[in-house]
Amino acid sequence: MLHVLSHPLLDSKMAIIRDKNTSTKDFKEIVDEIGMLVTYEITRNLEVKDKIVETPFETITCKTLATDIVIVPILRAGLGMVDGIRRIIPQAKVGHIGLYRNEETLVPVEYYFKLPEIKDSTTCILVDPMLATGGSCIKGIELLKSKGVKHIIYVGLVGCPEGIKAVQEAYPDVDIYMVKVDRELNDKGYILPGLGDCGDRLFGTK
Repeated sequence: MLHVLSHPLLDSKMAIIRDKNTSTKDFKEIVDEIGMLVTYEITRNLEVKDKIVETPFETITCKTLATDIVIVPILRAGLGMVDGIRRIIPQAKVGHIGLYRNEETLVPVEYYFKLPEIKDSTTCILVDPMLATGGSCIKGIELLKSKGVKHIIYVGLVGCPEGIKAVQEAYPDVDIYMVKVDRELNDKGYILPGLGDCGDRLFGTK
């Protein structure tokens, strides 16, 4: 299912990172802040369990997370949102998926993949800011499922109809969380109007 997150703070911060004149420092800080802001929504449906807690006055039954959280960024750009999410879920572990896009075929090529221990209760939050053709997201989901991950959430900043459709058709069981859905892809596989190459803008490369 597609979830498009709407909030005035997110809108304001997206305007900053879309601006081509935003510095690398400001871009990185704002992406980090967006990571924090979206965490509340992307974790809304996680399973909880009862926990007995002693308050200063009496005993009460509270709710606590019943799932292990593993944040899995797709390198490089996915790294930009990890710290923000982890500030809200400090107990989360982090895996990594290294993919690069063949510029001629636009097909993602794997070069690195490492996860912490995966349990039946594990929820993986797959992080990649841009959902363009959908190829990297689909490859990431495929790799996670190959390691026995049963519950996967994808979160990104900007997507387009083509990529969203591709992921939904390939893996309808994966919830997709986007801050914005943009108009289309151009002939080079970039999102329009988009925000440019997120990895380059995060790390000051070209």
